[in-house]
This record gives sequence, structure tokens and C-alpha cells, in this order.
Amino acid sequence: MNRILKTTAVAAAVMGVIGVAQAREQVRIVGSSTVYPFASYVAEEFGATTQYPTPVIESTGSGGGLRLFCNGVGEGTPDITNASRRMKTSEFERCNENGVTDITEAKIGYDGIAFAQSNDNEHLNLTREQIFKALAAKVPQDGQLVDNPYKNWSDIDASLPDREIIVYGPPTTSGTRDAFEELVMEAASEDMEAYGGEAYTDIRADGAYIDAGENDNLIVQRLAENTDAFGIFGYSFLEENADTLDGATIDGVEPEPEAISSGEYPVSRSLFFYIKNQHTEEVPAMYDYANLFMSEQMIGPMGYLKGIGLIPLPEEARAEARQEVESHAKLELSDLK
Repeated sequence: MNRILKTTAVAAAVMGVIGVAQAREQVRIVGSSTVYPFASYVAEEFGATTQYPTPVIESTGSGGGLRLFCNGVGEGTPDITNASRRMKTSEFERCNENGVTDITEAKIGYDGIAFAQSNDNEHLNLTREQIFKALAAKVPQDGQLVDNPYKNWSDIDASLPDREIIVYGPPTTSGTRDAFEELVMEAASEDMEAYGGEAYTDIRADGAYIDAGENDNLIVQRLAENTDAFGIFGYSFLEENADTLDGATIDGVEPEPEAISSGEYPVSRSLFFYIKNQHTEEVPAMYDYANLFMSEQMIGPMGYLKGIGLIPLPEEARAEARQEVESHAKLELSDLK
């Protein structure tokens, strides 16, 4: 199934000319590009099997989606936002400041972050330290931090390819970028003496790392055009393009579903969407959509979304997450700490 779903795109294009009454029947969703294909699949099914129109979904990135979601309540603000990381306490507080005071968190499954290249190249085994050295703005040399001097991978380790360091990755508004910084950059640097025992996440801005925007499909396309480059994106995009891409082994673990769901793969994370409960009466389709998303038909081990790359939660965790949504459980600040 094509990741960019035509019906959703058409719905978004005509949003401006839909009457107010119909618009409130239509769920408005923003957020993560990683969660986008899963949400789009559910939206298509929802539009085809209920009396409601297909929800409008915009891929804005996790951070961008949460900003829009937290802008307030009512017409012109999203009903749901997707996120490839958990909501931050600062975002929760901003929501509350703007009157968004009743939110339900829906955890849908797991995803791994792939560090992938064209499969025209030999498979690579990388460590998080090597990836960090390739991308950090400043690196230790002779006991001091200096502007990153590494041009080729072989400059970092002679066993790595003599290829220019070029990495296409997500922007700062992306949950994938947040997770990459936490799971790779922080994890690799926190024990490095040169950084004073603190995690370092600044990514170099000299052209080695290229902000490729929120559309992970564009990163996939660029890897086909430049076979020297690497790309950073969710595992589902790697699985969908397995005929042309190869995901690097990281710290000795392959990016595979079992390793991602167990946490053995070191760059794995949970995926979420957030529901604005204050829109429940105004947008009656909202919870019908959310309940369909959380159904076994969608997020279970035999569900449709597994077929496009979602790694299911364990049975007990799925049941708990489903109950949170069905009961409209209110997210509290303490839950995020």
C-alpha cells in the first residue's frame, strides 16, 4: 500500500472549501511523519467503513504537531496529534496554559530508527560512537573539543568505507530527530570525559548532515540518487523499501522487529497519538477513529499495521493502552516525569 495515500491528500486539499458542519464531522490530525502512514491507513479504513468522511492528516513532525495541538481548543485547532516520541513536560504545560487541559495518550506500538544506505553497498556494522563521531558538531581530539574534522567514514575508523560522510536526516521539529539525539548522540557521549560527563547532542552544520524535511519518502529517494549517503528514518520505511535499502547493524544488533520490540536494538522507541478530549462532543467521529486505531485489527500481531511496519506491543500492554483510550483516561503531568 502506497505510503502517501491519495484520499487523505485530496481531503487535505479541499479542506478549505468544506462547510463548517461537515468539517466538524471530519477529524483533523497533525504530527509525526513516522506515525503518518499508520494513521493514514486507519483513516482510509475509517472513511470507507463508517458514515464519517476520511480524516484529514497533515505530516508536520512530532514537535510541530504538538505545537499546533497545544495552541488551544475549538475550531482551527487539531483534534489529534501523532508523535514518534512521548509528549514532553514543557509541551504538556504549554497545552494547559492554552486551555488544552484534558488529553488522552494512546501508545500504539514500537518503531526502530534505521541508519540506512543503498543496498548497492556492502552491509555495515556501526557503533553508536562511530555514528556520533560522524555527526557531532564538536569531537574530542588531543584532549580538547574541536570542530568535527572528519570528512570520510574511514577517517573515523580505518575499517569503515572510504566514503564521504553524507547523512540525510529529519529536522529539529521531528520526533525521529529527538529520539536519534537521545538514543545515539546522548548515549554515545554521556560517558566521554571530554564532554564533562554531560550528554552532547549538537549535530554538525557543515554539510555532512543534511536536513531533508519531514517526508521520509524523500530521504529514501535521495539514497537511490546518492549511493554514498546514509539516511535516518523509521524502521517501517526501511521495511517498505527492503528491495533497495540496507539498514546498518548498530552495536551488533540488526534492525529487525523482534530486536526492536524487545529493546535489544539500541535505537528503538515507542509511538503515540494524543487526543484532545475537549473536542469529544464537537467532533463525534474522533473517538470512533481512535478506537479503530487501537483495535486488534489495526495494532495487533496479525493487524493491518504490522504489515506496513508497526512493531506491536505485547498483549498486556496493548490491552492497557486500549483501555486508556476507551475510558478517555486523562493524562497527568506526573505521567510524563
